[in-house]
Amino acid sequence: MNRPALAHWRAQTPGLQHVCHFNHAGSSLMPQPVLDVLQAQWQREAERGGMEAAASVASAVDATYQDAARLLGAQPDEVAFSTGAGAAWGRLVASIRWQAGDRILIGRQEWASNLALLQDLSQRHGLSLEVLPSRDDGSVDPDALSTVLDDRVRLVSLTWLPANGGLINPAAEIGQRLRGSRALYLIDAAQAVGQLPVDVNELQCDLLVAAGRKYLRGPRGSGLLYVRRERLAELTPPYGNVQTQPWREGRFDWIDSARRFEDAELAPAIKLALGEAIRYALDIGLDTILLCIDQQAQALRQRLATLPGVTVHDLGLQRSGLVSFTVDSLPASVLQQRLRQQGIHIGANGVAYTPLDMQARGLHELARASVSYYSSDEEQHQLYHAIHALIPQGEYL
Repeated sequence: MNRPALAHWRAQTPGLQHVCHFNHAGSSLMPQPVLDVLQAQWQREAERGGMEAAASVASAVDATYQDAARLLGAQPDEVAFSTGAGAAWGRLVASIRWQAGDRILIGRQEWASNLALLQDLSQRHGLSLEVLPSRDDGSVDPDALSTVLDDRVRLVSLTWLPANGGLINPAAEIGQRLRGSRALYLIDAAQAVGQLPVDVNELQCDLLVAAGRKYLRGPRGSGLLYVRRERLAELTPPYGNVQTQPWREGRFDWIDSARRFEDAELAPAIKLALGEAIRYALDIGLDTILLCIDQQAQALRQRLATLPGVTVHDLGLQRSGLVSFTVDSLPASVLQQRLRQQGIHIGANGVAYTPLDMQARGLHELARASVSYYSSDEEQHQLYHAIHALIPQGEYL
């Protein structure tokens, strides 16, 4: 760990003056440069009006598409902004022209909101929703595709880094198996983008969504989506607006870029702030970020495993910055609440969030401590001792 760099990152994070934060997988803390950009644009809107303020930063907003494309290894016309990963994922899936009998393949770690929409679409359109087998380490098995893939498979949906633990699914291997197929390959990279290097060409995905508020450290209400240019014509958004479907030559036509999926009311302040967050991450370097997160996560798993009554539940051979665990006789939601009272933030995931995976593993609830590249050893000690002090309090009611 580069101590001067860590000190600089932490000094630029005002939230650390108030909390000990281990909920980066839920929503990280914005660095001051991102907050400055966000507040400056809101101030311009207050002083000039929303339309005029937007016009004054039009070139800066356009530049954010270049930065987003660089982050994902894509072209600028293949990326768009959204209000979050969930909204982007839903709009993309709703844009697929489904036919009765189409098949959808998912991993058992599929996020609940995604799963709910897929089940609804399957019922309405006569689709087949199928779960791919998992390997012994819990990850989706790419080899299974050789036996289940056919021309009826229209969508393969993968949650790359599941929200309920440290597993990293083999996204690139799955992309290799799908090469040349009819299936659209959609990656939910909400926990991945900003945590590790992402290259859509290496992944060989057709569609990808990302959240701004998590590891990118952008504002809440921000996200990204990617659509491979060659697959764009296969997608028709459920609705448009005057920017995404303008009136041209006597009719409304969809624009020929991923921006056809954007909401016209997405605030310029949000776009600018997310663009600043992207540049902040790129300036540090995603390889550096990944190395720091990996070191912190490994250390935290080792520390937690030494506590009596604590079980670490992370699966996978390669693991992310999400550390999942349980404490005997102390539900995760209660642990989360008690730590929050001490200014320590963790997450808690129940069956309702990743139902297929949690049920397959016989788990009801998990505590989740997620680290970032600017997490410190001192914070880990604070979390460790706080959990240790709560362990004897088995009677939580």
